[in-house]
Amino acid sequence: MVNGVPFFKMTGSGNDFVVLDGRDTTPADWPPERIRAVCDRRMGAGADGLVILAPDASTGVRMHFYNLDGGRAAMCGNAALCSTALAAHLGLGEAGGMTLGTDAGPFRTRVGGAAWTAELNLPDFALPAPVPGIAPEPGEEDIALATVGVPHLVVLVANVDLVDLDRRGRELRHHPALGQAGANANFISPPRRGDDAWRIRTFERGVEGETLACGTGTVAAAVFTAQKGLGGLPLRFRSSGGPILEVRATLGGGQATDVWLCGEGRLVYRGEWLEVAGPDGRGKTA
Repeated sequence: MVNGVPFFKMTGSGNDFVVLDGRDTTPADWPPERIRAVCDRRMGAGADGLVILAPDASTGVRMHFYNLDGGRAAMCGNAALCSTALAAHLGLGEAGGMTLGTDAGPFRTRVGGAAWTAELNLPDFALPAPVPGIAPEPGEEDIALATVGVPHLVVLVANVDLVDLDRRGRELRHHPALGQAGANANFISPPRRGDDAWRIRTFERGVEGETLACGTGTVAAAVFTAQKGLGGLPLRFRSSGGPILEVRATLGGGQATDVWLCGEGRLVYRGEWLEVAGPDGRGKTA
């Protein structure tokens, strides 16, 4: 028997997601092996993560987010931008402003002025700080850690194109000084001539490799850049995926406040993932 699972393919600046309507399915229906199957880029739909977008009694709409390895994650900025845009499209939330529930708490969000864009208001957070035991290697100018929903290392370099992301990103992501959970590693470099956007590349936990964009990592990077006096907020960042993410915030008293992430949350296509039901009723990829 072939079962079709309807889904939406969304992208936030190249960080892509399979999004499911939570009125038709629940997190209990998606064990890690099933998430890994649908996120597989050869045998599944292909994505950096899976989102289940569901009505919620307390916030109005809830984002259940999973990395492509099947592990649940508290927050993902680009997934939140995509969820906001799609929630408005599906009638789960108001385009002018909604509250998006996540495992990291509720967030105010709204649809942006341009088509398929959204804005996410993030909680105040402590300014990036050095991590004892983590030092820059040759070619790196500075490293600091900030927690924006999840922990992010920000590494300042002259040119992100020259970073051996698989080696250095993996090393920093698993650095013993960060504890068992580790952190995402975000490498940033100044704008190219003729451009006003900083550049960023991210090695992301759960994906365990480079992603084309990371929303909360971009927020950490923008605050780090402003804190160091290298640029004034708002700041624009161009990820490996190409589109621009903009960050607005106020810095003072050791905190970043009134933090907004603005960027793409675009519906790419609607699809149906086909499965063959096994004897236990769970789906297997057709």
